[in-house]
Amino acid sequence: MAFETKLKSDETDELFNSMLTLESLEDCYRFFEDLCTVKEIHAMAQRFEVAKLLIEKKTYSEIESATGASTATISRINRTLQYGADGYRRVIGGKKEE
Repeated sequence: MAFETKLKSDETDELFNSMLTLESLEDCYRFFEDLCTVKEIHAMAQRFEVAKLLIEKKTYSEIESATGASTATISRINRTLQYGADGYRRVIGGKKEE
């Protein structure tokens, strides 16, 4: 069964397909530095780190101390891990708990 998303568009397909052509860490830095602001990249990196720590079962307090993320951000990512599309888990590893 194919994954259904509200993000689907020709433009989004083109963007995501372009990301799949990146072959190295340097390619990623070059592409994302052109595509995003520094603040956007830092925010995405922070959310990714929060997701990793939540998957590792760290407490909100530990995550807040380690990442500087607000409890609202941590909570939002936690909800995404529980009810989202499993994107974080597919990249980070581990299966969604039943």
